[in-house]
Amino acid sequence: MYPEGWQTTVNVSRVTANLCGKNRPVHFTGVATVVLKLFNIIKPTLAVFGEKDYQQLVTIRRMVKDLNLEVEVVGQPTVREPDGLAMSSRNVHLSPEERRSALSLTASLARAREMVAAGSRATAPIIADLTAFISAHPYANPDYVSLVDPETLEDLDVIETSALLALAVKVGQTRLIDNCILSVS
Repeated sequence: MYPEGWQTTVNVSRVTANLCGKNRPVHFTGVATVVLKLFNIIKPTLAVFGEKDYQQLVTIRRMVKDLNLEVEVVGQPTVREPDGLAMSSRNVHLSPEERRSALSLTASLARAREMVAAGSRATAPIIADLTAFISAHPYANPDYVSLVDPETLEDLDVIETSALLALAVKVGQTRLIDNCILSVS
C-alpha cells in the first residue's frame, strides 16, 4: 500500500481539529491518505462509512468534495448491541462491570435528547450535566463531551437547529465513542 520512501499524505485540516483530532493530531491524515489511495485503486462510485465514527465520515466527505472525487459518500447509522451500546471491536475488552458503566454513553444520548426536547439550548449546561452523569459511573472517565456543528464539527454555544453530541469516554482501559444528532423541533 505504501511504496518504499513514500512522502505524500492527505491533510483535511479544519474538521479534524476538534474532538478526537485534539488528542490524535495525525490520525485523520492517515485515514484520509489510505482512503484516497483505496479510492484511486478501486475507483468506486459509492462508499459507505458508519456514523459511529462521525468525525471520520465528515473528514472523508470533506476530502471528496475538496478534491472533486467522483464518489458518493453515504453515512450508515450506528449499529447497536441489544443493550444499546454502540457496536465496536473494543467492547470485548470490557469486563461485565465496565460494560454496565459503558451504557452511560447510550443513556447520555437519551438524556441529551430529553433536555433539548424540554427546551435546553445552551450547550454548556448540557455538557456539564452529561459529563457529571457519565463520571458518576464507576470506571467511566470522559475524554470529551462536545456539542458541535454537524458539518464543521466546531463547538457550539447554543443549539439553534441541530447539533452533534459527540462522546469519547475511557471505560477502564477501553476508549469508546458514540454520538447522535440533536434536533430542535
